[in-house]
Amino acid sequence: MAKSILKANYKAAYCIAACPAGEDVIGAFLHDRPGFVRDVVKPLQDKVEMLYVVPGSDAETYAAKRFPHKTVKRVSSAIRPQSIAGFLFGLPLLFQRNQSQGLNATYHFTFTGLEPCLATVVIQSKTLQVQQGHVGQADLLVTADSHTWLGLLRQEQPIFWALLRRKIRIKGSLKLLQAFGRCFPA
Repeated sequence: MAKSILKANYKAAYCIAACPAGEDVIGAFLHDRPGFVRDVVKPLQDKVEMLYVVPGSDAETYAAKRFPHKTVKRVSSAIRPQSIAGFLFGLPLLFQRNQSQGLNATYHFTFTGLEPCLATVVIQSKTLQVQQGHVGQADLLVTADSHTWLGLLRQEQPIFWALLRRKIRIKGSLKLLQAFGRCFPA
């Protein structure tokens, strides 16, 4: 099942070509690792090309340091959750460890409206944990209409209007919400 879903596509062709876990290249990698790195990986690393990064992401910082000969182009993330379940599922996938440096906080989310849900998000020591329900003591409590929250993530409206209309309510420091946002740049 997973094999048919995760086939190579043009956006990840370099990654698949250089990945020793790919079934097409595992033999060459296992047989001669230094040769594989020299013949496959190094030419891709040295290639002068455009790298696309999300502003504020760990990739933006890494690319500039590791590949100074490549042009870095900032693009917005095309990932926009369509549901609260999708939002919570996507958090570990989008989490930027280095952007969370120094942040140790527990967030309780209470979603109301079309998709009621309770969730806890813990960011601590550059790690992320997402749990169902409210677990532990929250540093910040966010109560949000699910439709409004998803609209905010899709950048359909500024948070100011949602706060003003009380569609999103926050109990705790607004700075913690801003810090949360930096961990998931879009």
